[in-house]
Amino acid sequence: MLKTPLCDLLGIEKPVFQGGMAWIADASLAAAVSEAGGLGIIAAMNANADWLRDQIHELRRRTDKPFGVNVMLMSPFADEVAQVVIDEKVPVVVTGAGNPRKHMPAWIEAGIKVVPVVASVALAKLVARAGATAVVAEGTESGGHIGELTTMVLVPQVVDAVGIPVLAAGGIADGRGVAAAFMLGAQGVQVGTRFLVADECTVSEPYKELVLKAKDISTRATGRSTGHPVRALKTRFTNEYAKLEAEGADPDKLAEFGTGALRRAAKEGDVERGSFLCGQVAGMVRERQSAADIVDDLVRGAEKVLAGAGAWVR
Repeated sequence: MLKTPLCDLLGIEKPVFQGGMAWIADASLAAAVSEAGGLGIIAAMNANADWLRDQIHELRRRTDKPFGVNVMLMSPFADEVAQVVIDEKVPVVVTGAGNPRKHMPAWIEAGIKVVPVVASVALAKLVARAGATAVVAEGTESGGHIGELTTMVLVPQVVDAVGIPVLAAGGIADGRGVAAAFMLGAQGVQVGTRFLVADECTVSEPYKELVLKAKDISTRATGRSTGHPVRALKTRFTNEYAKLEAEGADPDKLAEFGTGALRRAAKEGDVERGSFLCGQVAGMVRERQSAADIVDDLVRGAEKVLAGAGAWVR
């Protein structure tokens, strides 16, 4: 059975995190992943404390397994959400979109395991010094907010730079990707795009259909000119955004154009005005499955690949 020190550290059975996708990673999906032995994660996104508290309670009605909350540090509600995870005794906090040092002392004092998502060696070293339990090294192949470095390049450099467990994210959708992550030195993986089509994922039906129809070149990154690049499926919205960006549109205009686009995609299935965040690996996502089957496939697939790796060594 595939198991790493990270599993013991977090009390999980399998070294698989489900990505904290805004407007997507709710109690339904997170509970299913945790129940399957991975770490399900609720995305706090831009929601307020009451919404998050309700989601945590709903998850606990569905499972008693460990879970996490993704705190988006750019959220206007970040401070109150940071307190909710303490009040609710959330086992693991995953952070994104910023530097979490402001909140880490309180979380650590409360016994919470802090696992920041990082896109650079510098940030990985900074949060490790601040007491992070582990880090997620996320490559630019990922969906949503992205950095510059690829997973293949970023993960081994982060592994070499910090003395805490590293999870790999970006471009991982099957056992081959999981096995590759372990060969780079990771102790676990974070997967987002494949869980978009999980039975327990409450994302809109058009969203799931677009993911299932995606090919290897079906995503594009926009927003690099604003300093906040995002990867999504190629749609009318992303094409128009890219055109505005190429024409040198003011960042405020771009921000206004993108406001609400993810919610329109995730909850309304608006294929005209929605932003369908998705990783480059979407072309490998071909079928709907339960979250448990996805977790099992990732783990069993990796075990098979790793067991056969010796065939290449003479």
